[in-house]
Amino acid sequence: MKAFIVTVSDTRTTETDVSGDRLAALLIEYGAEVTGKLIVSDDLEDLRNTLFVLTENPEIDLIMTTGGTGLAPRDYTPEATRSVIDREVPGIAEAMRAESLASTKMAMLSRAVCGVRNSTLIINLPGSPKGVEGCFEVVRPILRHAVDLIAGKTNH
Repeated sequence: MKAFIVTVSDTRTTETDVSGDRLAALLIEYGAEVTGKLIVSDDLEDLRNTLFVLTENPEIDLIMTTGGTGLAPRDYTPEATRSVIDREVPGIAEAMRAESLASTKMAMLSRAVCGVRNSTLIINLPGSPKGVEGCFEVVRPILRHAVDLIAGKTNH
C-alpha cells in the first residue's frame, strides 16, 4: 500500500508537523510505504487542487489528511475532499467520530469526510497527534481491505 500524507495548516512547518510525523510513523508501522508528505495551507482551492493532483497518480492508494476538519473559519478539509471524491465512504468517518466520542466530547465537532477518487482512498483525520493516533486505530482493521476493493480485488 502506497500512502501520501497531507497536513492542512496555516501554521505548521516541517519542523513542527508533529501530527504528520506521527501519522507517517503509524503508516510505516502498519506496513504502508509513505511516498510523500506535504503541508498545505488551509486555503480551500490550494487543498482541493492538491488532492486532485495526488488522486491523478495511480501509484497512490491512500491519502490521509490531518487537520482542518473542525469549525474554525479556515477549516476546509471536508469541503476540499468532497469536491474531488467520486464516492463518499461515510462509515469510516462515522466510525472515527463514534470511537473518538468515548474519549472526548469534542469529537462531535469533527466534520471529517472519507471517500474515493479514481483508485485512491482519502481519509480526513483530526489535526492533533492524539486524534491522529485514535482515528488511525479505528481505521487500521479496514485499510488494506478497502484499498484492495478500490483496486478491484474483490475475491472473498
